[in-house]
Amino acid sequence: MTDGSAAPDSPMFGYLERFASVLVAAGFPPMPARVFVALLVTDSGRLTAAELAEVLRVSPAAVSGAVRYLMQVGLVHKERVPGSRRDYYRMPDDVWGDMFKLRDQVMQRWAALVREGIELVGPDTPAGARLAGHATFFEFVSRELPEVLKRWDEYQAGDARPAGPARPGG
Repeated sequence: MTDGSAAPDSPMFGYLERFASVLVAAGFPPMPARVFVALLVTDSGRLTAAELAEVLRVSPAAVSGAVRYLMQVGLVHKERVPGSRRDYYRMPDDVWGDMFKLRDQVMQRWAALVREGIELVGPDTPAGARLAGHATFFEFVSRELPEVLKRWDEYQAGDARPAGPARPGG
């Protein structure tokens, strides 16, 4: 997408809305999901709040809340372009790796809470056994994820890169 608005009946606007709805189904708040996708598909990789409002056909206040949320979770950074007084918003270079690292932190917290629940219901109860299965899953994924992310970094660096189209983040 070029930097500017996409008409509501355009294929790009439809794509943006479909992609955002997938993120919403995965737990993203709706407006941050729309802002995230708008930043993802813009040519420059960065937009001002006014540009985001124009692209998404929403109020600047809606954009403000969305970028604040995305900045809090580390999925958007605010920057100034030399010579400009405007704030621009962009995604980190390795946004998907960052997203998985964030999910890993959430899974570690879930595992700790599930382990706490096991103590409350008793490890020898059916509920305790069920909770133990969940904790084991979260702990397994948290143990394996750093190696997956390390392999991704190596892949991006070209150590295991197959020929073909450019990869996300690379």
